[in-house]
Amino acid sequence: MAREELTRLTGNGNGTCGKDDCPNIYRDEADGGFVIQGDMCEAFQPPAGEALVKIPEHVLREAVRVLGW
Repeated sequence: MAREELTRLTGNGNGTCGKDDCPNIYRDEADGGFVIQGDMCEAFQPPAGEALVKIPEHVLREAVRVLGW
């Protein structure tokens, strides 16, 4: 899946972050799932095929606001 196929819910590419290098939340409109971009987290070992990422609280709040939840 390419980034262009996802709807970006957070971040606008302005400020101290570049266009694509900030923690962000994307929505996959094909299945309603979410793709999370954040710092790698090693709190525990997830199952094969999964990964842990850590995002700032304000990013999650922004996504919830955009979705109208």
